[in-house]
Amino acid sequence: MINPDRLALEFQTLLQIESPSKKEGKLAYYIADIFEALGYRCFFDKSSENTGSEVGNLIVKIPGTLPSNPIFFCAHLDTVGPCENPKIIFDKGVYRSDGKTILGADDKSGIAILIEIAKVLKENVFNHPPIEFIFTTCEEIGLFGAKYLDLSLVDAKEGFVLDSENPTEIINAAPSSYQFQIEIKGKSAHAGLEPEKGINAIQIISKVIADLPVGRIDEETTMNIGIINGGNYVNIVPDYAFAKGEMRSHKEEKLTNLQKTIQDQLDKVIALYPKIEEGIPSGKVKFERVFKAFNIPLDDPLCKLVQKAGEKLGLDITFKRREGGSDANVFNEYGLKCLILGTGMQKVHTTEEFIRLKDLIIAANFVLEIIKTKGEMG
Repeated sequence: MINPDRLALEFQTLLQIESPSKKEGKLAYYIADIFEALGYRCFFDKSSENTGSEVGNLIVKIPGTLPSNPIFFCAHLDTVGPCENPKIIFDKGVYRSDGKTILGADDKSGIAILIEIAKVLKENVFNHPPIEFIFTTCEEIGLFGAKYLDLSLVDAKEGFVLDSENPTEIINAAPSSYQFQIEIKGKSAHAGLEPEKGINAIQIISKVIADLPVGRIDEETTMNIGIINGGNYVNIVPDYAFAKGEMRSHKEEKLTNLQKTIQDQLDKVIALYPKIEEGIPSGKVKFERVFKAFNIPLDDPLCKLVQKAGEKLGLDITFKRREGGSDANVFNEYGLKCLILGTGMQKVHTTEEFIRLKDLIIAANFVLEIIKTKGEMG
């Protein structure tokens, strides 16, 4: 049922449409026109008021042939950079860019698959539940489209996010992530004339982060200090410094413990310095959760559905956890149970990104088989 040539042509067309985060409008309206031409209802939510995108999330409704609960499939509209004026090369069955931009398979491969699925459903009659497609904005800069999705427009309570690599690897678990910022307030003074009257904020923050655990903490937890800054001139004792980092874990309590470790270390270092005036020196740390962990057990009906669909296609399906975040983290937190499916894209977020056409076709057939199997199971 999947038309490989049509799928490939649509994918190539999508790759030519630039859609960096917050500038997804052209792509969103292009695919909305396709779905409306097929006779499906399309809705844009008002998430752009919060995300700053040109457009809201796009929701597409495809009627079912069975009176059963709907399922959803999601792909995000935006790409990372550089993505300006892409030159796409197709050679020996592989799509890649000329090396000056990303390819954009993340996540236009997912979009291409869903467009092909919509056409197949229009051309063929078989049992399937109502289906909803969700195309989110601003995924690459913080999952913002998903976070501000108008849930009143979505009837499905379970589904799939097309946003991973290997089509036969199903992501059923992903970690929670927090970002944090440590700020130090010191006191400025002339570094040559009277350095003893100053308190060096850079020195303090260096001591704070020097003894913090970074890298892989254990098999399911990581922490990183990614940014440190402070001061303006080499002849002035810096009165302000900050460091930014992130932490991830599949266990929320481990992140709670890391937060306490950071706070305790900050308090310990600040206590080493005498107060020269009220509030100086001082330090504070702010934590912000970026996304929440999820874990769909292997005996869950959703996992059994994809396992059965894979077996029917002769695919060796495996389940694994992922260390990154995606719209699936947000949806699961909101009560929309979902797994992550691979589309075949590789080396994403780099100018070496590529995808094999055969993997794209496998992924499209797998999505279609999931829909057909769901229809058989009722």
